[in-house]
Amino acid sequence: MRALLWIVRIILFVLLLGFAVKNSDPVSLHFFFDALWQAPLVIVILAFFAAGAALGALSLLGTIFQLRRDLSRARRDLAAEKARQATSSQKTQPPAGEAVAQ
Repeated sequence: MRALLWIVRIILFVLLLGFAVKNSDPVSLHFFFDALWQAPLVIVILAFFAAGAALGALSLLGTIFQLRRDLSRARRDLAAEKARQATSSQKTQPPAGEAVAQ
């Protein structure tokens, strides 16, 4: 299984390397206020991919923090419920030295 995984990784690396070599021509990106960025096409694609991945991760932060808050609240409620059940079960059990009348 590990060998198959390494074969897939090597094939993917070769394909991406070939893509990078074939797309090394310089491109110009024109921004607002006559700003200009010139770089090889593969670098531009990589930069925009990385920026998109970072924005996607940032967009999930709110959801992650909300889920962590909900999980801590649920754990706190579970601990309180277990403590309540432990105290109620101690009250209903007869003392250890007394016999239960039948």
